[in-house]
Amino acid sequence: MAIKVLICDDSALMRAMLTEIVNAAPDMQVVGTAADAFEARERIKALSPDVLTLDVEMPRMNGLEFLDRLMRLRPMPVVMISSFTREGSDTTLRALELGAVDFLAKPRLDPEKGLEIHGYDIREKIRAASQATVRRLTGPVASPAAGGGGKGASSSDRPRELAAATGRLASERLIAIGASTGGTEAIREVLTALPAQTPPIVLVQHMPEMFTGSFAKRLDSLCRIQVKEAENGEKILPNTAYLAPGHSHLLVRRGPGGLVCVLSDGEPVNRHRPAVDVLFHSVAKEMGANALGVILTGMGKDGAQGMLAMREAGAWTIAQDQESCVVYGMPREAANIGAAVEVAPLKEVAGRLWRRLLASGERRLA
Repeated sequence: MAIKVLICDDSALMRAMLTEIVNAAPDMQVVGTAADAFEARERIKALSPDVLTLDVEMPRMNGLEFLDRLMRLRPMPVVMISSFTREGSDTTLRALELGAVDFLAKPRLDPEKGLEIHGYDIREKIRAASQATVRRLTGPVASPAAGGGGKGASSSDRPRELAAATGRLASERLIAIGASTGGTEAIREVLTALPAQTPPIVLVQHMPEMFTGSFAKRLDSLCRIQVKEAENGEKILPNTAYLAPGHSHLLVRRGPGGLVCVLSDGEPVNRHRPAVDVLFHSVAKEMGANALGVILTGMGKDGAQGMLAMREAGAWTIAQDQESCVVYGMPREAANIGAAVEVAPLKEVAGRLWRRLLASGERRLA
């Protein structure tokens, strides 16, 4: 049965272009279009679409306000349409916090080149969204002003023994995290639960380069640890998370002064750059049993083989479970090939990391 898609955009040209792209796939069909949120509301009631593509800037009610209302009253898979600009990236990240499954760039019509867009990517995002687990939005959404911790926030609710153990072991351990569809919120939940003293963290989240800088800054405003976009050659330090920029693979290498970030413009792996597999394989090689690997929600299989290499090198690994994933793709693949030592709900991932660090700290310090 074809995936029913509703397109909401105030531009008639954009609605026509997106309709052409979607209807070119045999497994999906545009069942309706809407010029604004009010029309979209009526079309949703009448047509019961499987996926909604939603513009951000619209008259009468913008996309964020409509998304907030929709996810509270009638949750459904939503793919946001966004311009790839710095201002647009902040808006798009907010949309993901409100419950949007994914986002894509607005198509552009070039007089010489024609339609400048990768229709394959759009259709893949819609397919993933149609299989996504969406949840009703309740209560306020986390923001930098009212986040899950933030710099200087009290961590008295965290085990004091863990803080001491991770503080002493910070230079010896490394946490590697990979995610894709639904990963921005999953990463936020894990990182905001960590205390201020942690081993260094390296991260890959599949997203374009215009978004990774804003995503890192948003996480930094919410977390007790520092979060930044990784830079080539910079030293990897405790209490800091390094996010792969959207234009490069992120690897770790051991230099004379310790671990450093290495950025690579090598070919995409699993159709991604940055790729989780590239990061995880480098962590397996450089850190072995001193690493901890985490794979979170996402479409596809990126990261599974790299996590398997980490486990075979002695690392402890954990995958998010199906029930808590937005899209159970990457964690499922990791679990199926035996790459994950443990599988757990998202809300338990940070806690299991703490316990593992604490247990290893006690063994080393005994």
